[in-house]
Amino acid sequence: MAAIALVQGASRGLGFEFCRNILRNKDPGAVIATCRNPADATELMNLVGQHPGKITVLKLDVNREDDVKDAAEHVKRVFGKVDLMINSSAMLHPSGKGETSLRDVSAQGIISTLTTNTVGPLIMAKYFAPLLQKGSGAFGLQPPERAKHHAGIIVNITAKVGSIGDNGLGGWYSYRMSKAALNMATRNLSIELGRSRPRVVCVSIHPGTVNTDLSRPYHSNVPKDKLFSPGYSVHCLMGIIESLNIDKTGKAYNWNGSELPW
Repeated sequence: MAAIALVQGASRGLGFEFCRNILRNKDPGAVIATCRNPADATELMNLVGQHPGKITVLKLDVNREDDVKDAAEHVKRVFGKVDLMINSSAMLHPSGKGETSLRDVSAQGIISTLTTNTVGPLIMAKYFAPLLQKGSGAFGLQPPERAKHHAGIIVNITAKVGSIGDNGLGGWYSYRMSKAALNMATRNLSIELGRSRPRVVCVSIHPGTVNTDLSRPYHSNVPKDKLFSPGYSVHCLMGIIESLNIDKTGKAYNWNGSELPW
């Protein structure tokens, strides 16, 4: 069956590059691209014109549960399944910069960041898991042993700064907390959906420091060879995705495929 990929947060940055990469290299049955304001997503709409019949754009604000529910019902009605779901949208902080000390912390800032970065992907999983369980394993590796086959894959884009074991600098309270909580959601999902028949692989992946709007205020502190273009980062991440199987579920991976400590 043709591959169906869904990219949440597809209007720019990594999400947009995931759409381009899959359309260019996978020849999918469809790429479903979601974003808050399709009318303002000029590059994404241009991509629709370049790949007629291959990409569907849906309006979805990940902070609105009704949007997620409506999108899932539409995808079920039109496509019947999802093979790969990538939760890509994220925010650093409503102010656009991370908190460097407790003086900068606000309840609303933490709530807003957690809502987008953590709650949103979990609500996506809630409504799209039944469609991922109907996936055909079009992404990732299908091992010879039938018992180890997976149906669909959930990829949550995390960040290395969300690793508790790797945190030696502190700061960035909202963003670090949201990504650590996202990693816990990934782990929980991997256990629950790993019990289903057929099973769904769930992983968190760190894309490296990517030249996007989110990281741009901090580029001066990043060595040139460690600042990746969105295209290069997604190329690396798709290599990881295509290597996944049920034995690799419930883990966090770096852009180069190495495992990140929780």
